[in-house]
Amino acid sequence: MKANKLLAVHLLCLSVLFGPIAAVAQVQPKPKRAAQTDTLRTISLDPDIFVPGDTVLPGQKKPFTESQRLEGDNKRFLKRAVIPSAVLIGAGIYTIRERGFISSFDVNDARDKVLPRFATNADDFLMLAPLAGLYGFNIISSQNRHQLSRQTLLLLASGAVASAVVWPTKKITDIDRPNGKSYAFPSGHTTYAFTIATFMDKEFRHKSPWVSITSYTLAGATGVLRVLNDAHWMADVLAGAGVGILSVNTVYWVHAKLTQGGGLNTAVIPVVLPNGSPGVGLLVNF
Repeated sequence: MKANKLLAVHLLCLSVLFGPIAAVAQVQPKPKRAAQTDTLRTISLDPDIFVPGDTVLPGQKKPFTESQRLEGDNKRFLKRAVIPSAVLIGAGIYTIRERGFISSFDVNDARDKVLPRFATNADDFLMLAPLAGLYGFNIISSQNRHQLSRQTLLLLASGAVASAVVWPTKKITDIDRPNGKSYAFPSGHTTYAFTIATFMDKEFRHKSPWVSITSYTLAGATGVLRVLNDAHWMADVLAGAGVGILSVNTVYWVHAKLTQGGGLNTAVIPVVLPNGSPGVGLLVNF
């Protein structure tokens, strides 16, 4: 009797897991050029309209450009990621010096003269502000570059890459901050702020250029506030911005290489666990 119950539960799990996919497969035709669209498609509210995930919806002004699809293009990656990031990181390293065309010490001296008592906690929250746009766009819009589940995975992967660079570098360089605390270079706040801003730019710049402008403005403001708070040198902020931009672009470049411009077939589906409690299942097809 117990074995029959367990068998029934497993059959129920399988029906919940594969039932929605089978239903969609029966109703919806397979779109052409699947390698350039998400395997999980966006289905409009109108049951007679089927829209592939990475194309253009009825009424949308512009489709995704070919350059947006080809994240794995090596020349594009070099031009739009490696070179700008190298410039920012190089500028950060250069301005560590006490003398030169411009020095972080000069900027800090100017800060001490103009705003010696400046202090705010806004930089702790400002870097996260664009994430409200991430979930907001996914709620109000049915046409996003990736599914929310994949957006989350790409963002977490970008943050992991950024952390793998920032924290060992802080330990290795062991540079004191202007306020006397340790581990200044590069700025973690600024790194994560530009990681989020670059992610928002990649996911939503097709909707409006203001998404990118606003995200990068908030990231830049985070870096400025770190300097004004006497928590970081200008060198730390410049290098952090470069690391953040490079981390996101690297994750998208690798993702495009692995998926050949398409994507992994992923789905998050509610299931009933063998003990009878509700759960969530992740289905991934390679």
